[in-house]
Amino acid sequence: MNLVLNTFGTYLHRDGEMFVINIKNEKDENKKREVSARKVRSILITTGAALSTDAIRLAIEKNIDIVFMSSSGEPYGRVWHGRPGSTTAIQREQFRLADTVRGVGFARSWMTRKLDNQLLFLQEARSRRTRLHSVLTEKIEALSVSRQSIDALTGSTLDDIRGTLMGFEGRAGRTYWEAISLLMPEQFKFDGRSRNPAKDEFNCLLNYAYGVLYGIVERACVIAGIDPYVGFVHTDHYQKKSFVFDLIECYRIWADHTVVSLFSTRKVNMELFDSLQNGLRLNKTGKELLISVFDAYLEEAVQYRGRNIKRRDTVQFDCHHLANEWIGRVDGEDYGNISLDYV
Repeated sequence: MNLVLNTFGTYLHRDGEMFVINIKNEKDENKKREVSARKVRSILITTGAALSTDAIRLAIEKNIDIVFMSSSGEPYGRVWHGRPGSTTAIQREQFRLADTVRGVGFARSWMTRKLDNQLLFLQEARSRRTRLHSVLTEKIEALSVSRQSIDALTGSTLDDIRGTLMGFEGRAGRTYWEAISLLMPEQFKFDGRSRNPAKDEFNCLLNYAYGVLYGIVERACVIAGIDPYVGFVHTDHYQKKSFVFDLIECYRIWADHTVVSLFSTRKVNMELFDSLQNGLRLNKTGKELLISVFDAYLEEAVQYRGRNIKRRDTVQFDCHHLANEWIGRVDGEDYGNISLDYV
């Protein structure tokens, strides 16, 4: 489970092998909760909170990362145990692959995986929304064209195709979000993606879900020995986790699915949001709803590569597979193609 601290003034400390959370309610009364460290995967801190050094040490001892998240859900800091299962061989090969024909294969496969997930999602939505069959079919066909264009890209280095690849991705993204907006209740339809801050309720929830997902992917990379900063598609910039931005494309559909389902099951209302001067922010109630539903979805067991594992654990499985593929421990003919089953 993820231990989420989203009440201002929360104090986290340790009692033996237990995390103890002290929260003051509106009446200035202390509420106490205890959670076994064995049950905690990550600690997410989304507001002003205090942590004892003993609690931090317990997290480090149990390989539990502490993630600090902004009001929009973006991770901006992490306390980590400092013992990643990396080898210099993995990161050396990652640097080498970042500008090779094989690197092109990785980049292309991750992007087409993202579009395959989006196509499947829209096809399933079309089967349930008969009144939208015609317009969703148009969007699906347009998205399929972008997918075929990406799959057909060739070049000897990523520099040869990066601009074209990002262009196709941008076109596909506009088509996809237009289709997703059609699935929204009338009062929650939106006009494309918006960030920092979100301009509408859908993007507000989606941005936060993506933030949680970024933390999961980064954690999996570090444990597998992959450098989160050395990207293939996204270019390297100072303090930019380019590889996380690359690999997360394979899993974004999980956040999409979760947020769309919140609207389709009518769980979204304006009480989940705080108004800003130029947008919206998810409040404490909204964060609790989103994180609880998203966490339950990620904890579901799925059949993956012949195994029955939790959906979230497929990220770690994929990262270990990539790292081993790079250093020749497993067959690498599929260029890191990740065969997700998101439902």
